[in-house]
Parts: sequence; structure tokens; C-alpha cells
Amino acid sequence: MKSFGQFCPLAQATQLLCERWTLLVVRELVAGSTRFNELRKGVPLMSPTLLSARLKQLVQAGVVSRTGRKNKYVYELTKAGRELTPIVQLLGAWGHRWVPTSLVVEDLDASLLMWDMRRSINRGVFPDHRIVVQFEYADASEGAKDWWLVSEHGEIELCLTDPGIDVDIVIKSPLRTMTAVWTCKIEFDDAVRGGEIEVFGDSALTNNLSDWLQASALSQLGSLDGPPNLEWRVA
Repeated sequence: MKSFGQFCPLAQATQLLCERWTLLVVRELVAGSTRFNELRKGVPLMSPTLLSARLKQLVQAGVVSRTGRKNKYVYELTKAGRELTPIVQLLGAWGHRWVPTSLVVEDLDASLLMWDMRRSINRGVFPDHRIVVQFEYADASEGAKDWWLVSEHGEIELCLTDPGIDVDIVIKSPLRTMTAVWTCKIEFDDAVRGGEIEVFGDSALTNNLSDWLQASALSQLGSLDGPPNLEWRVA
């Protein structure tokens, strides 16, 4: 870790947090990931070696705690780490509002999109019995074209291979369009009406899709009128 050579608290904080990937690792911890493999799904282009190094730095700095045994470690934010939550939220909201992405091919990632969906969708919309939603991205990279989200008893499972059970809803969309929906650039229902997204299945279920597929939390904050008013509470 390179030093700025300044005693300023801001310099000290950015010295720790502004190394490449570090804030994205914190973002994943804020979002609830606790296992190494879960964290990797949120930063798929980050090498396992670098992720291990960043986690070690955060543990040493007292921002993250690590418990358990090798290969079964659990990573959680400490009180110092939890105090970063509103900072991460505000920075994400600011980025949504003031640093718009053009959603170029290089920034599109089906695995990151689906992982973020899996942990962010409204679990209470569908009934308790099992509902399977298949996503088809014809323009995604090989091996990332088909995904399944399985909703059952308020829990969501993400599958990259066919789970072998009946599908209730099929959603066909360009990856760019679904990413635009997830980042609040267009509305899901508008994309369906415009023919960019195709939805197949029982209307009793498909009519609730826009409520189930809530947008990215950071994008929702960034879409508010004026700066988001976040209440800062640390347990």
C-alpha cells in the first residue's frame, strides 16, 4: 500500500480504500456477501490472489473481521466497516447521477448482473411455492447466455445450469437492455411494450415481474430527486 505521506484523515482513509478493487470488495460486504466465493461473484474480473490480498489489508486495518477455518472463512464488516455503508451508498448514487455509463460491451457482464439480481429482487412478490424464471441473453458470451432464478419460500437461488425443473416464466432480452433496466435507465414494462424484452408465461405471474425485478439499490438511490437522505445507523 503506497503512502500519500500526509497525516490528513482523508489521505489516510483514501490510502486504504482507494486502491484498485478495494471499494468494490467493501460494496459486496455491504450487500451481504460473507464467503470468499460469494465475494468473487460480485467482482468476477478480480483475480482470487488479489481478492485475498485486499481482504487481508481490510482485516489488518480493522475494517473486516475474519472467522472460521481455512477455505471456510467468513468475512464480515466490523463497526468501522459498517460505518462505510452510507459512504458506499452515496458514492454509488453519485456515480449513477453524474458519471453515466454508455453500457458499452466491455462493461456488460451477465454473471454480475444476475448475481446482483439474485440478492436484490423483492422476495415477497411471488407465492411461497417454487417459481422458476429463466433468462435468455442471446448476445451474452458463451456459457453465460442462459440463467435460472428459482424463488421458493422467500429464498432465491441462481443457477447457470438447467436445474431440471419446470420453468414458469421465460424472459428473452439483449444483455444491454436488461442491464439498462437494472440500472434505472429504462423501465422494465416500457422495454416489454417496446419489444426489446419478451416475456412468456402465466400472466398471473408475469404481471408481477416489474415488482419482483426491482432495480439495483445503488441505481435506485441515484435516481432520486436531489441527494439521497440516508439515515446513518451503526449497530
